[in-house]
Amino acid sequence: MNAAESEPVEAVRDLLNSAGPLARRRRDVLGELTGGHRSLDELIRRTGVSRRTVEDLLDAAGDDLQQDASGYRLTDEAAARYREEFDLDELRAPRARTDEQLDLMSGFITSGPKPTAALDHVTATPETALRRAEWMRDNYDLPGTKVLLLGDHDLTSLALSIVEPRAQLRVVDLDEQILRHIDTVAADRGYGIGTLHADLRFGLPPDLESWADLVFTDPPYTAEGIGLFAARAAECLARANSRLLLAYGYSDRTPALGHKVQQEVLRLGMVFEAILPGFHRYYGAQAIGSASDLYVCQPTAQTRKLALRQVHSIYTHGPQSVESMSSATSETLLSALADPVGAPVAELRSPGWTRPVRGQHTPVFDLRADPGPWLLRMLLACNADRAGFLVDNNHPDITSERAQTDLVNLVSSKFRLRFHRSSPDAKHAVVIADAVESDSVAAHLLRRAHGKLGNVWREGLIAHTAELTKREAKDKVAELAPDTGDLALRLIDLPRHRVGEVVVRAR
Repeated sequence: MNAAESEPVEAVRDLLNSAGPLARRRRDVLGELTGGHRSLDELIRRTGVSRRTVEDLLDAAGDDLQQDASGYRLTDEAAARYREEFDLDELRAPRARTDEQLDLMSGFITSGPKPTAALDHVTATPETALRRAEWMRDNYDLPGTKVLLLGDHDLTSLALSIVEPRAQLRVVDLDEQILRHIDTVAADRGYGIGTLHADLRFGLPPDLESWADLVFTDPPYTAEGIGLFAARAAECLARANSRLLLAYGYSDRTPALGHKVQQEVLRLGMVFEAILPGFHRYYGAQAIGSASDLYVCQPTAQTRKLALRQVHSIYTHGPQSVESMSSATSETLLSALADPVGAPVAELRSPGWTRPVRGQHTPVFDLRADPGPWLLRMLLACNADRAGFLVDNNHPDITSERAQTDLVNLVSSKFRLRFHRSSPDAKHAVVIADAVESDSVAAHLLRRAHGKLGNVWREGLIAHTAELTKREAKDKVAELAPDTGDLALRLIDLPRHRVGEVVVRAR
């Protein structure tokens, strides 16, 4: 291709790149131009693309077009070139779902974690997971598109990997078991899925901000839950052509609830571009007919500003539910904490690990609503000489000797832990963390969990291995790292199993 031939192609490519995931419909316009002549009216009507966008594509194609009284078409030479450059034949390729795909998806779900009622988990059918992926593939340009799954109990990321492995996928979830399962399957099948841990009530990993072209989420079906997940999605959306795909369902007996939830999305300045009724099907959720709708939401210029809020109680069940919002801590409870803590406790501090947590006079954190992951995250975030953590007596990290040993081993380079079960009463337990004097690379990492892992690890190696240069330390970190992709992330944002792998390698 000479320079003259490449100019229109490059101009068209620039337009498609600027459209992001919406380039799929722009390619439909190009596909129409490879056939017979099409008038401007026909191009708009047959593709559903706005007149101005179609005109921009025609202008960009320039000399590659033929025009007469009947309309526009690409020259024969240009049509062949465009088919290859923009994969236009793929637009009309048959894409029927195969039994193998369905069997594969069914196996992923069957072997995955069971639903957790306290996190409002209701499992979507394997057909639904694949339908989601197929719909995204057929409506957006997925190759190279950055797709974020905000919560992925239904394993939609794995369905996307089956249907279109060229998409760039990331999953952020609160549930450590789901993240481990996705990592395991992805490693086994060669899927390119990145996973991160977060509780959206406390914020997002910085690496996700303004990252995504598409965000898919099936959040807790409360107004607060939808509002929080949609707000976090807005923080992740990269540009005006990004989209939020949201699953939500309500009973036809309670339209007022549906109205309240829809208002939460509208308050973020988003537009309902489409609502596909009954799109998702579930095992359970019979109160809403075991089904929910797919909302396609388009952000406006005000969406990011309006997203700057945070809601804490978002679930419908359990200690974190909207109905179970914590009341003020009683003086009796604070007084009873003095014995296991070893000092008077004036107040309980709220959880949160977006930034490093420091405190004097033994801060005690209220983790009574911890669904499981908070305790480790707070141990990573906290850099006090001593800290206390009030948890439920059935917290998964303390209910067995093995669980306690696993947690102790994970943070032993930073803290010495003591467990006070059934204290200060039968419903609660207190975990006391005392800082240890450990001059090691592992301790260096654990005390700086909010730094970029690769940089912190390199600095730790240099500090503890004087003869290493910066370059040698960087190479050594790359050699030691279980996953070099994690080196650009923060330790505190990694799934728990990968935190453990990093600590073991660092030791």
